[in-house]
Amino acid sequence: MYFDALTTAAVRDELESSLLGGRVQDVVEVDEETIGMEVYAGRRFYLIANGGHAPRIHLVPDKLRRGVETPSRLLLMLRRHLRGARLQAITQPPWERVLHLEFDGHEGMVTLIAELIDRRANLILVRDGIVLECLRRVGPRENRVRVTLPGHPYRPPPPQLKRDPSELSPVILDGLLLADPDIPAWRALVRGLAGFSPLAARETVFRATGEPETPCRDTPTDSLLDAIEEMLRPIWEQCWEPSLAGPDKQPTAFAPYELTHMGDYRRVRTIGEALVAFYGAPVGRDAYRAAKEPILAMIAEAKRRIERRADSLRRSLVPEDELERLRRSGELILAYQYAIRPGQDVLEARYLPDEPPMRIRLDPKATPVENAQRYFERYTKAKRANETVPERLDAARRELEFLAQLETDLELAESWPDIDAVREMLENHGYWHGQKVTRPKSGRPKPIRVVTDDGFEILVGRNAWQNDEITFKRAGPDDLWLHARGVLGAHVIIRSGGRDVPEDVIMQAASLAAAYSAARGEVKVPVDVTRRRYVKKIRGGKPGMVTYRNERTIEVRPETDRT
Repeated sequence: MYFDALTTAAVRDELESSLLGGRVQDVVEVDEETIGMEVYAGRRFYLIANGGHAPRIHLVPDKLRRGVETPSRLLLMLRRHLRGARLQAITQPPWERVLHLEFDGHEGMVTLIAELIDRRANLILVRDGIVLECLRRVGPRENRVRVTLPGHPYRPPPPQLKRDPSELSPVILDGLLLADPDIPAWRALVRGLAGFSPLAARETVFRATGEPETPCRDTPTDSLLDAIEEMLRPIWEQCWEPSLAGPDKQPTAFAPYELTHMGDYRRVRTIGEALVAFYGAPVGRDAYRAAKEPILAMIAEAKRRIERRADSLRRSLVPEDELERLRRSGELILAYQYAIRPGQDVLEARYLPDEPPMRIRLDPKATPVENAQRYFERYTKAKRANETVPERLDAARRELEFLAQLETDLELAESWPDIDAVREMLENHGYWHGQKVTRPKSGRPKPIRVVTDDGFEILVGRNAWQNDEITFKRAGPDDLWLHARGVLGAHVIIRSGGRDVPEDVIMQAASLAAAYSAARGEVKVPVDVTRRRYVKKIRGGKPGMVTYRNERTIEVRPETDRT
């Protein structure tokens, strides 16, 4: 657990310097465990607080989005008390992973308490010492000593039975080390000092001895005491040195101090920046991950049903040689019907003189004509299936492609209207079995529209319906049409107005086509460009499903900001 008491202190200092006196503009529920706030304090800041499996609180660089469809009781209570309220104070109980954020609003003073403790994390709204609401309700059956329920007095987490690291003396520290001289010194610090996580303790021992795993018996008390004071100095002087360790894209650790014992560490500007790099900030598309999950599950279930149907259809196909065998069997039974004895169960006969004899099973209880008729019926049924199954398999393939496109549309969705458009498409085509989509008065979301410096209009469809709309209703036959080659994604139109389109405009539109496609994570993406007149709807296909010809292919970097 890296979000220790030192990290909490660094976050407290950053929030105090940025948010104190600011007014809460909005409160959102990012997911079932995470609350976000927009606070205006000279400029807009965005605060995230998680009371779940990765408890934390910190600033994020961008606006947080609502990620759940139905607001929780905590969110409703927070909106009631915090919207328009000013943040008056931020405090941290000594050496605890707990922050108290005090707000003064139209209903009086309230405190949002973020308890950032593993397995017991919680976000609790308190007024006059009484719990108004909390993220996790804890009843007497779960904890007789510390009940956390609306209407009950708020009780803080029990204090740590450890020493205050700011009051250490050489004698006290020596006693901690000598209590178990064979264990690593960092373990002794974690056992004996309040607020020290394993990460902080290892860093402290490394600064004292040059090795993070030095045992207690080999750790000089004076050097260790100096290292502890060095680790605590930022608390008193507010001079934090946040850092990250590990690869740039996937850091393995963060801290409000330099992680010198991890070797490959790097400094970052703020502790909030370190936390965002480590945990990721649920902004943009990721903000709606919780909202997308049930829709993705519905799409996955629909795909499974279609794949099962397609498997059944493939099993019903009869090879041509088997078809021929059924037909010949019926004909041979009729040809030899007068030679078949009552009760005979096998007929051996040649269909052609130069072929080996066929061995045909008979029902001894049926007449030769009845046996022949059964073979003809099996032949007719199998032939009919072979004629219709390929078309039905092709329809199933188109359905799967359509559902895959909706998956991509959902992944690219950056707003609730975008998500609802996917739900509506599922509903309209019989794949949705949940609550009906209620579209807001504003209607469907509109395609992205970009006007270039040369006056060309670029339209980007962000879902199947928009793709169909811009390609076949808004584009003229001589407008340019673009699509990432071989992958699912947006249709892009350059409305030329009869003019020749400059290559830089085509590259800009191609970058958008790549960015709004399933290949958006690639360094380079091939994009096809053709006239709209060469784009045709697939017969029997769903919205946005097309074929095209006379294209040329260019490679571009996926970008959305080339405007």
